[in-house]
Amino acid sequence: MLMSVVDTLMAGRVSATDLAAVSVGGSIWVPSTLLILGLALALAPIISHFDGAGKQHKVGNMVQQGIYAALAGGVLCLAVIMCAPLILNAMTVEEEFRRVTLDYLYFVSFGIPALVMYMVLRNFCEGLSHTVPSLVIGVLGLIVNIPVNYIFIYGEFGMPALGGAGCGLATAIVLWVMALGMLVYVSVVERFKKLQVFKQFHAPNWDDIWYILRLGFPIATSMFFEVSLFAAAALVIAPLGATVVASHQIALNISSLVYMVPLSLSMAVTLRVGFALGAGNPANAMLSHKLATLYGMSFAAVNGLIMYLAGAWLAGLYTDDQAVIQLSATLMGLAAIFTLSDTFQAIAIGTLRGYKDTKVVMFITFVSYWPFGLSLGIILSLTDWIVPAMGAAGMWIGFIVGLSVAAVLLSWRLLIVSRRYKRDHSARFEQAAAQD
Repeated sequence: MLMSVVDTLMAGRVSATDLAAVSVGGSIWVPSTLLILGLALALAPIISHFDGAGKQHKVGNMVQQGIYAALAGGVLCLAVIMCAPLILNAMTVEEEFRRVTLDYLYFVSFGIPALVMYMVLRNFCEGLSHTVPSLVIGVLGLIVNIPVNYIFIYGEFGMPALGGAGCGLATAIVLWVMALGMLVYVSVVERFKKLQVFKQFHAPNWDDIWYILRLGFPIATSMFFEVSLFAAAALVIAPLGATVVASHQIALNISSLVYMVPLSLSMAVTLRVGFALGAGNPANAMLSHKLATLYGMSFAAVNGLIMYLAGAWLAGLYTDDQAVIQLSATLMGLAAIFTLSDTFQAIAIGTLRGYKDTKVVMFITFVSYWPFGLSLGIILSLTDWIVPAMGAAGMWIGFIVGLSVAAVLLSWRLLIVSRRYKRDHSARFEQAAAQD
């Protein structure tokens, strides 16, 4: 998130056109990386199951199969970038804006293979419940991003001044730095070195690749449904004016920053649940879920209280416009409720991933976010069908309803999956005892 902030700030100092080009370029390529992310995330519970079951010898093959699978996402991402001229033609943008955007995307494309490598190796580490590499390499990427951005945006040290397009080249360089940094990390740190992930070459195994795709594609699709909910909301309220859009953006930005905590807990509980199930201990799996929910909801309650009581002050950090501050404070009052539902459903999703249950989650998120959340948000925001049009507040009520529906349905699904797993596990245990 901080790297995105740096790109925005530095490109914005060149011109509004460069800033807009970086924003639109990011909107084109970043969503297409969700498939890479989803397939890589599928690797974490697989590896944590192996780790819990004491089958570390299978990890190396699965990591390499994960790279093959994630390359499919990389190909899709490159295809989207190649279609960028058609997308910009449909938008009928100015020629200079078009040129900077396409140059930005051209440079970014060189970093896609590195993104694949980085995401797979990151989830390999996290699958073994070792999250330090993500922190170390993430900080390294941020440190590199700032000077490299400066060099290529403004043309320092004999380099051409590329403006906003320089952000694309800097992004590609940073992705390669992060990928190579992660590769070095797993090659020299003892806990990873002993697994010898790349000592033996493993040819593509279509059964393993298909298994990763079956787990990862629903994860990517679920993420797309959630991302698209917020993206569509911005488009829906855009005709309501700059004040409304700015207020919505401020409230959403603060909520997104806060969401990093439940998102991290969701990723952590996936690993702990996967390890517990691999070790044949479903009771510990559900204990991990309950603890993560307790931590997350406690944080959400405190955070919600702060947003409710100090919403105007928080908005004042972004702008001096009193109209924007007042509306932002109202929306953050709704966000105080929103964050409770969001935290609950995020942790439930993480737990279900630990159970390798992703397909039903995909359908639940679609129903919750679109038919419930987005549809109700549009009705409340723009129409008088239920109550007089509420503007941006109506969309945020839609968020609350959609995420609350998701929390209820995902909890119901988790109850079914956990009970079924416990029953099946007990049956296998009794069968093994009888054979002994």
